[in-house]
Amino acid sequence: MVEKTWQMPDGIYTALVTPFAGDQIDRKAWPALIQRQLDAGVAGIVPVGCTGEAAVLTRSEREWLVRTAVEMCAGKCAVVAGSGSNSTAVTLELTREVAAWGADAAMLITPYYNKPQQAGLLAHYRAVARQVPIPIVLYNVPGRTAVNILPETAAQLSAEPNIVALKEASGNLAQIEQAIARCDLKVFSGDDGLNFQIFGLGGRGAVSVVSNLLPGAMVRFWRAWADGNLNQAWPMGRAFDPIVSACFVETNPVPVKELLSLAGLCQRDPRLPLVPLNEQSLTYLVQFYESTLADLMAKDLDGRPDQA
Repeated sequence: MVEKTWQMPDGIYTALVTPFAGDQIDRKAWPALIQRQLDAGVAGIVPVGCTGEAAVLTRSEREWLVRTAVEMCAGKCAVVAGSGSNSTAVTLELTREVAAWGADAAMLITPYYNKPQQAGLLAHYRAVARQVPIPIVLYNVPGRTAVNILPETAAQLSAEPNIVALKEASGNLAQIEQAIARCDLKVFSGDDGLNFQIFGLGGRGAVSVVSNLLPGAMVRFWRAWADGNLNQAWPMGRAFDPIVSACFVETNPVPVKELLSLAGLCQRDPRLPLVPLNEQSLTYLVQFYESTLADLMAKDLDGRPDQA
């Protein structure tokens, strides 16, 4: 077994939205969103990832977001910053940057558009891992990239000392089970609808979109599972199902931003090419928020993170 440079803590990591006011970063909302996660006791946050609309952020925006997160989270939770792209050279540059800005680890999505072969994925991740001073989390999300990290590829990459974890959002439970069995990596759920199942296969937590809304409940769900209280964890996990459906009624993060806006936590604005919800989706989310989610969010941090 390869000795890893850093052990990624088990638990819930929130893939944080990037709040905009019009087309500018909302610099008041960002620290408030982070503080809410800290109050809930999450294991970590993931700024400037897919949910954070990283592909449309400028370098200066990314730097401010990551540096602010690092400063606020120091000694409280991990910061795993997104730094992947479809170019190996650009990924290397972005990953060196988040390392310089103080992130604990970097999350690298598979190269999109290029559709590299498995040998290409091996070469890409090795090229970055061997040249950066920061732990790396692989991010497998074929629905966004048209590329799938197969278990045998992940197993080979796990031999790299600073590749420490895998965020699995393929939706393929058989594949995820193989990855967990074959890899010297911590595997985290990247699909809120499958969190309970992936925990059961040996997943070490989740990188969650839903925890933007209900970080306290998500942490309590994980801790119930980790404590072996399955009779409590199962209904808690299933209670998230309608919220997961709401969060993905259109392309993430547009719906979760709308729900956060309804709660007064940030504005709804995405950045082009994403646009606000269509009228049908908006009507559905407003009704769902008013009937169900508003009360849950208002009470989310009432319980302590160590209570179910």
